Amino acid sequence: MDISSYPGLSLTRAGRILTVMLNRPEHLNAADEAMHSSIARVFSDCADDRETDVVILTGAGKVFSAGGDYNSMQLSIDNPVRFDRLAVEAKRIVFSMLDCPKPIIAKVNGHAVGFGATLALFSDIVFAANHAKIGDPHVLVGYAAGDGGAAIWPQLIGFAKAKEFLFTGRLLTAVEAEKIGLINYALPAGELDDAVLGFAERLAAGAAKAIQWTKLSVNVGLKAIVHPVMEASMAYESLSVRTEDHREAVAALREKRSPVFRGR
Repeated sequence: MDISSYPGLSLTRAGRILTVMLNRPEHLNAADEAMHSSIARVFSDCADDRETDVVILTGAGKVFSAGGDYNSMQLSIDNPVRFDRLAVEAKRIVFSMLDCPKPIIAKVNGHAVGFGATLALFSDIVFAANHAKIGDPHVLVGYAAGDGGAAIWPQLIGFAKAKEFLFTGRLLTAVEAEKIGLINYALPAGELDDAVLGFAERLAAGAAKAIQWTKLSVNVGLKAIVHPVMEASMAYESLSVRTEDHREAVAALREKRSPVFRGR
């Protein structure tokens, strides 16, 4: 595995632990097309990498990931077929995280929003700094919650709470997220690195095959649910790219004003 071949990501290795860092800090680690394509490859490559037993996923700088890149959104508005291609990658990202037998630990060092929340929540274990906020505000930019939110939130916190957060786009603090079972641990920021590294080292020192086969076994049921939901939700998100409401939301972001939605 060539750890230098992933634009938008920074990969480092410490023994059997591979850290995958979302690396566009100047854009709050929002995913552009290059980063999105790299993420669509990296977990499948980790699965095949004989030098890796544990993966840590984190963000460069002060945030985990702000989600989608607004310039990228405008490109898809101008050319919706472009988004259709990205939708294929989005499904590949989720499926590859579930299929990767190596445990993936999310170290949420700051806000994880939209696609960023999806990456965190499809990880196997989630540690977050207390100050971090987590949420999926797809609807606030006129998107259906297609890139994983509709699939994973109900499985973690139940349908009623998932609908509340996905319908409103409200962000939760990490402390709130821990209380309702959305994530595993919320910690003071100064304790996050040591806690994640300690847990990763514990797994790396364990029986690797037993841990990997346990993950794959647990994920059998989850995959049966996630696959059809991803197919439907990504199709709906592709439709939402073509709506007036989405165009209005992106224009409002660019113009720094509140959007006026008209339901079309």
